[in-house]
Amino acid sequence: MAPPRGFAAYKKKDGILALSRDLQSVSWTPTAPPGSQPAVTLSVKNITNLQQTPASSPKVMLKVFAQSPGALASETHVFSFTSASQARAEADAIKDALSKAIQAAQAGALVPAAPGGVSSSAAMAIASAVSSTLGAGRDTSTLYDDDQLKSNVELQQSLLKANPSLSKTFMESLRTKPDSISNSQFTSQFWSSRAHLLRAHAIERSQTRGAYNVLSTIKPRTEENTIKLSISKEQIQLIFSQHELVKRAYDENVPKLSEEVFWSRFFQSRLFKKLKGEKILEADATDAVLDRYLALDEDLERSRRMLAAHIPHIIDVEGNEQNHSQRKGNQPDFSMRPTSVDRVPIIRTLNSLSEKIMSHVAPNDVDPSAPIGMDEETFNSLALRDLQADAEENRIILNIKDQGRFFSSDKADDTSADALLYNQQDPNEVLKSVRTDLASKGADVDLASAIGVDDDSSDSDSGEPHPGHVGSKASLRGATTRLFDAIAQQRAQNEDLSPSGLSSAQAASTCDLSSTIFDRLSLTHATTTEFLHHFWLAFLSGDPLRAEEVARLVETLDRAMDRIRAVADDAEAERLKEVEKLKKQVRDHYERTHKKLSFHPDTVKGGAKVVNQLMGPTVTAIGVALRKYREALVQEEDMQ
Repeated sequence: MAPPRGFAAYKKKDGILALSRDLQSVSWTPTAPPGSQPAVTLSVKNITNLQQTPASSPKVMLKVFAQSPGALASETHVFSFTSASQARAEADAIKDALSKAIQAAQAGALVPAAPGGVSSSAAMAIASAVSSTLGAGRDTSTLYDDDQLKSNVELQQSLLKANPSLSKTFMESLRTKPDSISNSQFTSQFWSSRAHLLRAHAIERSQTRGAYNVLSTIKPRTEENTIKLSISKEQIQLIFSQHELVKRAYDENVPKLSEEVFWSRFFQSRLFKKLKGEKILEADATDAVLDRYLALDEDLERSRRMLAAHIPHIIDVEGNEQNHSQRKGNQPDFSMRPTSVDRVPIIRTLNSLSEKIMSHVAPNDVDPSAPIGMDEETFNSLALRDLQADAEENRIILNIKDQGRFFSSDKADDTSADALLYNQQDPNEVLKSVRTDLASKGADVDLASAIGVDDDSSDSDSGEPHPGHVGSKASLRGATTRLFDAIAQQRAQNEDLSPSGLSSAQAASTCDLSSTIFDRLSLTHATTTEFLHHFWLAFLSGDPLRAEEVARLVETLDRAMDRIRAVADDAEAERLKEVEKLKKQVRDHYERTHKKLSFHPDTVKGGAKVVNQLMGPTVTAIGVALRKYREALVQEEDMQ
């Protein structure tokens, strides 16, 4: 859509006030002499305020306040719109567009700008924040920009391979596109509405697997009385980074021992069981080389870090033991007493390993500029809230004395016709009539028969129509039908919709259509929706150069209607074939047993009726598009 523009005078000179295509600047160009350069150009990021004359004023003027970087005061520019009939509309359009551009510039000030001068979207900001933890030192400000994603052919092909449904939609749309749209134009328009899918796929591809407990994944296997083990270079690097004791043993004993011998003896040694957190038994094999490292404490470095770090005493169990010893009186609970490593080796090992792994992960919820130490949030999380007084309530109490007056406006419309009829009757007269009827019936009164309820009756006993009454079979059947229709409608509204626009239950059952017909229908729906999107982009652009493209897209929508009819015809032919098959089964059964089976063709579901019902909204959308195009075409011919 073209940016707004209008005829406006500046300092008593006529000219044109217009926004740039990227909505980053507004310029005023004098009309005389022809071909003049813009005399005034204001950047949107420098505009501080906008003022416009009220609608009641005969003059239409727009005052723009702009302050250049480093300037002490803002400059004022007044533009008077001179159009005889469209002055107010042009001023409103330019002011609204400027206001949105200023808000976008202020909101995007905290986000790195994308190439071309367009501010990054919120989704790009989120993607950049996510990718900032994937690798330090990489420039990710433009990795997830919309233009960058739409030009990344390799990423698009990767997404099509990972998403078969999207790939099928893309290939079918490319095959049935009009000749007026080139492949590059079609690809650009196709991915412009799916930039979020490309961004999510790019983030997924850029993520790498983090560190894990590598020793727990390495398990020797026995084949033909021989212990075999497979280990990769990546696993060896992880072992060295997670367990410095193994790295030290490797440096001191290799190449005295070959690498194969070293790793074979390590995975059968007691040192391996200790590092995994398993309990060492007397029956375990000994190793003269590796058993020397059993007495070394792998957590010495961890202890140094613990001493250097400031841990609140409320969660420091060893600190409590030193500062407030409880050697007298009752012992604290087992979970609150510091224990040696030998008591619970698996817990100590897993906790230590988890701490090492997490220490190499860059936190994404910490502000690097925040001061080091306990912040207010941590202090509040450690505070004993049970010992604090109740917080004072800070709320506004809303008292409504008469709530009925807020809902009395539609009371007359909600009153049914029966309620109005009953309001006109006199209760005394009604009771008198009921007593008279009961007295005439005698003592033994059957209320069911008195009001006309007869369960043994049939509505088809008499061909003559008779008025329905409360309790008749027709009334009961009608009430049941309305009840189940309401339940089905509520269920359809509560069901989730699948990407094809159908409910999950419908998509699972293929709506009584065969899988082949349903797949064709889904593909036809997806391609038709894609061409509708292209049509509205071209039709609403207002560009006269795209008139031929719009005409070709109208022909494509006509062919889409033909494809929908073809699917409906094939579905109906398939249903008729099933009907003939069932009729043949009924005839064969009658020839064998001389017993006639009841069969009605309407019991076979599916066919063109279901196709037309599913594609009804799409057909309506195509009709609206074609009608709008014909109206615009007639209007253009009348103007000529």
